[in-house]
Amino acid sequence: MASSPCGNSNFDSGLEIKTRSVEQTLIPLVSQITTLINHKDRPKKSERTSAAIHRVGQAVSVAVGRFVAVGEAIASENQELKDEMGQACFEARRAGDAIAQLTDVGSAMQPQTDGRVTVFSDRTGMVKAARLLLSSVTKVLVLADRIVIKQIITSRNKVLVTLDKLERVSTFQEFVQIFSQFGNEMVEFAHLTGDRQNDLKDEKKKARMAAARAVLEKCTMMLLTASKTCLRHPDCESARINKDAVFHRMRCALEQVIEIVTEARSCGENKVLPTSIYNSIKDFKCSVECLRENLHSSTPQFVAGQLETLVERTEDFTDSPYTSHEQRQAILGVCQLARQETQQLVHAWIEAQQSVHAKEATEELEVAILKTCQSIGDLRRELHKVAVGRASDLLKAHGEHLPLRALKAAGAEGNLEAVAEYSRTLTEQKEQLVETCRLLCHVSGTEPLEITCIHAEETFHVIGPQIISAAQTLALHPSSKIAKENLEVFCEAWDSQLCDMALLLKEINDVFEGRRGDKRPYLSLPRPGKHSANLKTAKAVKLDAEEQTSMAKLGLELRLLSSDVDSEVEKWEEQEHDIVRQSQSLASMAYNMYLFTRGEGLLKTTLDLFHQAEVLSEEGLQLCSSLRTFSSQLVDEEKSVVITETEKLVVLCQQLQMGAKTPVQGKTATFQKVDSSIQTTRNIMTVVLSLLPISNKLNKKYKSERTSLSSLQDWGERPDASTPVKEEAALSGKNTNGFGVKSLEQHLAGLNLLESK
Repeated sequence: MASSPCGNSNFDSGLEIKTRSVEQTLIPLVSQITTLINHKDRPKKSERTSAAIHRVGQAVSVAVGRFVAVGEAIASENQELKDEMGQACFEARRAGDAIAQLTDVGSAMQPQTDGRVTVFSDRTGMVKAARLLLSSVTKVLVLADRIVIKQIITSRNKVLVTLDKLERVSTFQEFVQIFSQFGNEMVEFAHLTGDRQNDLKDEKKKARMAAARAVLEKCTMMLLTASKTCLRHPDCESARINKDAVFHRMRCALEQVIEIVTEARSCGENKVLPTSIYNSIKDFKCSVECLRENLHSSTPQFVAGQLETLVERTEDFTDSPYTSHEQRQAILGVCQLARQETQQLVHAWIEAQQSVHAKEATEELEVAILKTCQSIGDLRRELHKVAVGRASDLLKAHGEHLPLRALKAAGAEGNLEAVAEYSRTLTEQKEQLVETCRLLCHVSGTEPLEITCIHAEETFHVIGPQIISAAQTLALHPSSKIAKENLEVFCEAWDSQLCDMALLLKEINDVFEGRRGDKRPYLSLPRPGKHSANLKTAKAVKLDAEEQTSMAKLGLELRLLSSDVDSEVEKWEEQEHDIVRQSQSLASMAYNMYLFTRGEGLLKTTLDLFHQAEVLSEEGLQLCSSLRTFSSQLVDEEKSVVITETEKLVVLCQQLQMGAKTPVQGKTATFQKVDSSIQTTRNIMTVVLSLLPISNKLNKKYKSERTSLSSLQDWGERPDASTPVKEEAALSGKNTNGFGVKSLEQHLAGLNLLESK
């Protein structure tokens, strides 16, 4: 916990908080307890302050009572947690009652000569009660979190049982029946794991969960067509190999999800991943820069060894057959420079340790540190340029999918020789992509991106041979529609992974340039009753796995556009400009809609999506209003450009708004409405993306002209913003931090995590 209710005392419940939902639920409680204890610093308070403290104490007690009631209900339904949960609930109730008693004005009031009263004079008792309350509430929340983990494990077990049945079926009729059950179980598992992924605090675990869920998402459709092909051609060896590979990959992904949620370690997890060059550079720079504070923080031998280990890892770049001679020489040159600068550093370091002229030695050492760090920075830039350049070139070269087209054509003609020839070409492309993912991993810049690079490498490594086995099956049975469909599905998975790699490349560039491409969650979903008057009878449904697959490409386009809008927004000097803020909001909402197509994020059902579309359209119309205001400052030619694009945006926002408000019935109509909403959102983001650079350029020009005409009379004094906040307001919940009594009561009494059980 970041806050401690006991001033300098360290609160420790003995339980590690691993999810955001538990952490966020505790924040209001910590805030209120801290408020109570901190106000003991002034023992004499007005009657108004005393009454406010009393209200806080009573509210805590009541809220804890409701909270405990939910915890006890969970305990009664889960016998394995009954004793632990019961004890934690008992301690929470006891602590809540103690706080209520300590803040009871009636028992605390003592006549004072100045007419004031003293509240909870037993500071030790309050501190003990606060610690007990925080500890017990945290324990209840963590125990409740075990129920969520249990749900995921139970869901996984159901999926595994059905998966085994699917693998053993021998008739189409039996397969269709079992696959229908499997699809429903996978949708349930996808939503449970999606919620868990979003809730995890550890970014590495979150990235591993995302990778495992991506495998399951893509493999579900592959499993369908691979199984159908095997049933249609039971004696075909290539069809069996194709199917077995899909089932194996799904089981591995399911196991990885459980390892993450239970924190178990498999044999694969015990394998230590090779350290990336980026992390080696970071460790080396840390050792070098620590010399400023302590000349004995390390040894020259250790630092020199760090550099040599780092240089050895660059062999992944220099030994690659795909690295050009010029690139190889550039990397070797920078490595040699880094060695020379490190030798100079070691010399200056030893001199500084032995020198009696401390000032001169320190200055020489500082210069050596700066030069060494600069040379290492040059190495990082050179490696980044090589890896990113190679990846960009490969994505362009593979954009036309020539080997895949040739494989499809050769398979449809039954030409086994041609299939073998194009399979060799695809294998070579696969090896290039696998190696490029490995190089990107070295320069990724963050551990979550490293994990994503490893996932991309594994995916290309696996899907390549699967495409070849699917093509061989089609070549053996060229008239088989199912074999043709199967090959198409695997080719689409390859195409999808190339799209994912393009996004990964952009995120790596964002990190390298200092722009962390993390999306801010857009939390302003429509409140109940605000936007749903016309949808009262609508049924909230979730997209099934097949619908999510068909929406995947459109969703990826939306993600790319929202990312591009964020990049354009960052180029604006005035980050508080209305156009900037509204464009950021649109990008965040569009990103939420992209997550919906993957079964992730805040939007859980189609109803959520349509609500979000309404909010997005309203924000878009607000942006149109800001653009019109902005255009009024422009001259005719410039104005017409902005106005023309703004009118397009108005039409699209109105179209999205009307579409979102139009009620539909039936699964097909709902899916069509989802498709239409996302397509229109994509078109809106395209127009916004075209408007941002134009508006930024004109805004800079207008600002420059306005500045040149400004005079000193435009300047005025700023009002003093340092208005003190009264303690009575803070206690009564009128403070601006949102952690008032009402907030605490809502957080503890209405815990979504607990009530969902």
